[in-house]
Amino acid sequence: MATVRKTITLTDQQDEWIKSQISNGDYTNDSEYFWDLIRRDQDKFRALKTAVEKGLASGVSNRTVDEIWAEAERHYQATND
Repeated sequence: MATVRKTITLTDQQDEWIKSQISNGDYTNDSEYFWDLIRRDQDKFRALKTAVEKGLASGVSNRTVDEIWAEAERHYQATND
């Protein structure tokens, strides 16, 4: 796989954050930190795409918005208690 060099500009605060992640042992260098961010972003995109596809495939609901909202609130409460 070919690689491409990119140049980015960070604030001092952002640079310090990355350095702290490296010094904590979470990453070995700046590139590894950015690779991880990109992978996580790609994972989130794939999960969202899958959820949208699942929703589209499920068809039109006969439930009201209030019923859907109530179910979402129950689900939220159950997973955040």
